[in-house]
Amino acid sequence: MGDEVLSQVEVENLLSSMALGGAEAAAAAVPEKRPGAGSAALPPSRSRDKVTPYDFKRPERVGKEQMRALQTLHEGFGRNFGAALSGLLRSIVEVRLTSVDQLTYSEFVFSLENPTCFNLLKAEPLEGNLILDINPSILYPIIDRLLGGGREGGPLARRPLTEIELRLVKRITDLFLDELAEAWEHVLKLELEVIQVESNPQLVQIVPPNEVVVLISFELTIGEIRGMMNLCVPYNAIERIGSRLTANSWISYGRREPSAESVKRVSRAVCTSRVELAARLAHTRISAGELIGLRVGDVITTEKDVHSPLIISVEGVPKFRAKPGALKGHKAILIDGPIQSAAEALGE
Repeated sequence: MGDEVLSQVEVENLLSSMALGGAEAAAAAVPEKRPGAGSAALPPSRSRDKVTPYDFKRPERVGKEQMRALQTLHEGFGRNFGAALSGLLRSIVEVRLTSVDQLTYSEFVFSLENPTCFNLLKAEPLEGNLILDINPSILYPIIDRLLGGGREGGPLARRPLTEIELRLVKRITDLFLDELAEAWEHVLKLELEVIQVESNPQLVQIVPPNEVVVLISFELTIGEIRGMMNLCVPYNAIERIGSRLTANSWISYGRREPSAESVKRVSRAVCTSRVELAARLAHTRISAGELIGLRVGDVITTEKDVHSPLIISVEGVPKFRAKPGALKGHKAILIDGPIQSAAEALGE
């Protein structure tokens, strides 16, 4: 072996590489053997490919496309549930999706408070059970609101729910399940039901501790009060319907033609809605002085002919022509037909 002495620069490169613990980098710092020195030249070291660490304790079994579909689905659900809960509490409630994550069941359980409102759900035709957890920091203010309390929350109770409180909580969970079933309707028709309510989350084990679950977290805001609701979906529950939770199927579901059942449901909801109906007899212009001088019995003349039809407006929008009349001692109008043109809507 030839007597070769490393230069100062090569020595410094070698020491720095060894300090970093990179074996390949240290090998790259050693000078190549010159031809004729007793060995062939070494090939230059290849750069290492990017390595992504994998944690076997938290395997990611749900694909990114399926996670995006779940996020999109539950963002819409959060808005609808917030509106429904606002109607129930007669107060503005904001429901915001905060995260959709994969973790193990044991990590989920040990992250919860004790006591809490831990609802075990049956979701046919999905396999196994789901979990709905409602944090006490938002649950007790909601119960207080249902019992007639104000917006200011009292001291947070650290105890299991009473029988009366459980009945009130059922109104909230039933509302949650109704909106959730409607949100999942385009993917799968679910029949959701609460089969058990526990205060200690560690007493309920729906899957093995290391089993992967999808945790969907919502933040509820009522005035200055905030709290979390968590929906836990085990992977084995959605494993068989994974193909439906994809971007392509999601888009196709969103673009489906309305079914006869959905048309009937919307029609029933619209038919029971109350709208304002107004009949415009005529219109004219008078001066402010004439307006001030009006007395009971005065007659205001207009350019509208007595035989001309009246304009009927629905919620301020002109829709029909009508004739004035009387029915059983009350003033009435007889619908003559729909308005055909914009000029007719103006009474011209």
